[in-house]
Amino acid sequence: MDLSERPAPALRSVALAPAKINLALHVTGRRENGYHDLDSLVVFAEHGDRLWIEAADADRLTIDGPFAAGLPLDRGNLVLRALDLARSVAARSGVVLPPLGIHLEKNLPLASGIGGGSADAAALLRLVAERWPALGAALADEALALGADVPMCLSGQAARVRGVGEIAAPVPRLPRFALVLVNCGAPVSTPAAFAALERRDNPALPPLPEAGFGDLDALIAYLRQTRNDLEAPALGLVPEIVDVSAALAGEGALFQRMSGSGATVFAIFETDAAAQAAVSRLQSRHPRWWAMASSVAERVVRPCP
Repeated sequence: MDLSERPAPALRSVALAPAKINLALHVTGRRENGYHDLDSLVVFAEHGDRLWIEAADADRLTIDGPFAAGLPLDRGNLVLRALDLARSVAARSGVVLPPLGIHLEKNLPLASGIGGGSADAAALLRLVAERWPALGAALADEALALGADVPMCLSGQAARVRGVGEIAAPVPRLPRFALVLVNCGAPVSTPAAFAALERRDNPALPPLPEAGFGDLDALIAYLRQTRNDLEAPALGLVPEIVDVSAALAGEGALFQRMSGSGATVFAIFETDAAAQAAVSRLQSRHPRWWAMASSVAERVVRPCP
């Protein structure tokens, strides 16, 4: 993880809000409350949004970046709901949080299946926990209240995630690998993707190797035994996902699949150079598409105190 490209101003704390990628996503059931049980292999990119906090005279949120347009600046934004959660936890713990100025650099597309909003909320919780370590355990315990993806984004560690997102078992070993993310520009509603599922009682993931994945070949061999059960519903909503996947295969990707509820497609490449070259060519041929080269590691953020 490299946060040095844009140095944080003095007296500010900065955190990466990394893109979350579902390498595999099986929908295994539906609960009476409407939530779905999932079984997913989740990893995190070494790039994403970035979030700063600093002491201020009043709480405020500012946003810039290529995908800032349209994001709310009120409690409709998950970052501010995360701040509300942090204040509630702090009050119960006898900790006084001062007013905070929050700045979000929004680099990831919205409603794209790579956890952007959840990652931003998790980054806020992580920064609060770093400044007030006594709150870390309680924030981790209550992060699920903000959404199923927030606890895993707070961890930032490759994991097998089950339930609605609250059961996470870290992958004991994962090779670092190059990655390309491509989005055609069409948002996908997660509720709409789930609503279009033909089946909600699909088989779980195959057992993960007890020792993890020793190399990239082992990881790809495992992924070929898995699925993304939301890909077919998402294709019905955004058929262009097929074109993105085909373009990545044409660039020599070792493996490609849609992430989450879409429409972002991830692709695994042999090297960082190959991934960056693929992004350059795709941006030239498809200027409307968003594409990013990054890499995946076993952990890309510091754990909460």
